[in-house]
Amino acid sequence: MRSTDPTDHTPAPGTPGATAPAEAVAPLMRGITVLRRLTEAGGTSSLSALEKTTGLARSTVDRIAATLARMGYVRLDGRDAVLTPRLMELGNAYLAALRLPRLLDARADALADELDESVSLAVADRDGIRFIHQATRRRAMSLSFRIGDLLPAERTAPGPLFATGWTPGDWDRWRERRAADPRDLGFPAVPPREHPSGDEQFEEWTREAASRGWTLDDQLIEPGLVALSAPVRDREGHVACVVSVVSHTSRHTADSLRDSLLPRLGATVRAMERDLREARAAPPAAPAGLAAWTGASKQELGREFIESLARGLTVITSFGEGRADLTLTEVAQATGLARATARRALITLEHLGYVTAHGRTFALTPRVLALGFPPLSRTTLPQIAAPHLAELADRLHDSASLAVLTADEIQYTARVATSRIMSVNITVGTRLPAHPTSLGRVLLADLPPAARHLPELRALTPRTVTDPAALTKVLDDVRRSGYALVDGELEEGLRSIAVPVRDRTGRAVAAVNVAMHSTRRTLEECVGEVLPELSATAGRIEADLRVAGRFTRVPVA
Repeated sequence: MRSTDPTDHTPAPGTPGATAPAEAVAPLMRGITVLRRLTEAGGTSSLSALEKTTGLARSTVDRIAATLARMGYVRLDGRDAVLTPRLMELGNAYLAALRLPRLLDARADALADELDESVSLAVADRDGIRFIHQATRRRAMSLSFRIGDLLPAERTAPGPLFATGWTPGDWDRWRERRAADPRDLGFPAVPPREHPSGDEQFEEWTREAASRGWTLDDQLIEPGLVALSAPVRDREGHVACVVSVVSHTSRHTADSLRDSLLPRLGATVRAMERDLREARAAPPAAPAGLAAWTGASKQELGREFIESLARGLTVITSFGEGRADLTLTEVAQATGLARATARRALITLEHLGYVTAHGRTFALTPRVLALGFPPLSRTTLPQIAAPHLAELADRLHDSASLAVLTADEIQYTARVATSRIMSVNITVGTRLPAHPTSLGRVLLADLPPAARHLPELRALTPRTVTDPAALTKVLDDVRRSGYALVDGELEEGLRSIAVPVRDRTGRAVAAVNVAMHSTRRTLEECVGEVLPELSATAGRIEADLRVAGRFTRVPVA
């Protein structure tokens, strides 16, 4: 198993390889180790594999997994542990505190649209770079980098720009890491080096970056990949982040990328720097205050719940928008923890490299993104919904589905069927007319009347509503009530009820439904028994979607 943390090879104060302070919280350290190994495994691993890769006892792994599952950070699926979107709230805390994605991502997206090339934002993470935003073009050959991925500085265009600010101690640590890991095995996001290069080359690139103010990556990471980068400086003149335009040699050479795109990149950088200068201080976000919750969970689950692990992770969530630098007292107040408990958690997180101390205040580091963010940043809405649909279908013993609207049709994007002899036979990818389905009516009802695509309304059964005025009234009723109940309009004997799934803006991006034969439940039972369960499921999907979509785009299909 290749570690994502190169400092594992080069112990230094404040890094995971160094001797732990006497006050460090061992259960928190073990829990973070499990999260890192799950991240390295792509977000899913068997418990027995975690036992092997962490070196922990199986009973310890089981207790950690149970605790993380209770927190909603992990889902236990048989013998496997699976990272859930809820875990992204840790990385979200760092990104919110950093503020750069919120202030600059629109500029990066606009540049990507204008150039029709991928654009990324990266920050320094010791002697590596870590991505905080990606605007990727959809092509057969496209970038596979994700938010949170860590790359070695010497193999990237942003690296030399960050290295212009390195101290002699930073250079020494970089050389130690290079000597310990010449093939970059500690960086799973990039291919291992086949022919390690000398240190002098990167030192020369750094001198050139300091002189020119921009850098080129001519296939350093892998053949065919080229990138052009420029620094975005804050009010004090420090490199806050680096913006990169990334392409492929089938579209640009490194030189043509520089010659054709450097002026436009420079204009975007100047606009970003203006945004940083003019940005107002953010009001403090509401703190988490989860200490009471962890205590209640401990009482309910007993020794299977590791309270010190849960409380240590909640310390990370005390940071956020307007809460970038916190004192010990502020962390304790935000989490509801005793000062002594918060202090030990901060000492542990600082030792592991997830928190840095500046005098009396603490701040999160980019390494927080290594806790699940890379594999989860590509999560789709169907993936988010699938486990919730499975639980719903298991409770109700009827099929449950997720669908999106495509013009005048719905398309099924996730589905869990029951094992009944007589059940609704629909597969993922199936398209159906929107107007005679509960899923379609929920989604049509959310649109302004002028935006509803309603071609000729065909009668599929004698019950199908085909009069446009009558359908408009039905949709208005659905909009007011928040659900759609359809009885025998798509197919005789088929009864279904649906509710919307809304994103952070309140827009219905999908719908979930439960479908059954009409002999299973009366219309009144659908509303009285199924609707509450269905609404609760949609709420859980929306909660995960809000977390996952805060700093990433979540594809709905």
